[in-house]
Amino acid sequence: MIDVLNVTLPELTGGEARRAYIYIPEAVRYSDQRFPVLYMFDGHNVFFNDHATYGKSWGMGEYLDRTGTPLIVAAVECNRSPDNSRLSEYSPYDFSSARFGDIKGRGALTMDWLINSFKPYIDSHYPTLPDRVNTFIAGSSMGGLMSLYAVICFNGVFSRAAALSPSFGFDPEKLEALIRNTDIQNGTVIYIDMGETEMKWPGAGQNFRRFCTLLQEKGILLTSRIVPGGMHCEASWERQIPFFVPALLYRPED
Repeated sequence: MIDVLNVTLPELTGGEARRAYIYIPEAVRYSDQRFPVLYMFDGHNVFFNDHATYGKSWGMGEYLDRTGTPLIVAAVECNRSPDNSRLSEYSPYDFSSARFGDIKGRGALTMDWLINSFKPYIDSHYPTLPDRVNTFIAGSSMGGLMSLYAVICFNGVFSRAAALSPSFGFDPEKLEALIRNTDIQNGTVIYIDMGETEMKWPGAGQNFRRFCTLLQEKGILLTSRIVPGGMHCEASWERQIPFFVPALLYRPED
């Protein structure tokens, strides 16, 4: 079952509504079980093709239903205005780009809303396990960058993250400084991947190796993959669900 709600981010877009998608496992109907929660960026691309930016979603609901995965997913639509607002909301820091110009990073405001407004709503309305151990975050591209930022800089809230095709190319020195200068709790898990075709982009392979090494140096339990034939698109990210969801849910006692 997927609930579709209207939410507002007052600090970012005032009273303008955007959609949030909440996947609830079928087991809710016949048990009093509580579930881990995966928060996801670009929520409009996660479940429904007719809501997705390019007409193709991740098909996340179908995977979770088919596998009976015990997981709640709470995915929020990005700012879809045409003035690079998504880049701004999904960047932890300011950066300049020849293609996009000067971008004001408002990722901290985005995370403040998610942690202090959205998460309390989800925990009070759905059968969640609200503790850090059972709170995860995931996204792709700029959402992948934000997922890394979230699990590193808000490590007391999120214990695990999946970053698919993260956008390392925008001022990677600032991301490196964030990682190096932040304390990470033991047991933090990150799944990270990059498509084979993306690795051929200028600087992409170098950055991928650089950050995988850095994350391991910080003691993070890292799963890293170069996806054979992988591309920067929803269809490719959908095919990675069977890899990153088990990585997030894996427990050594399982």
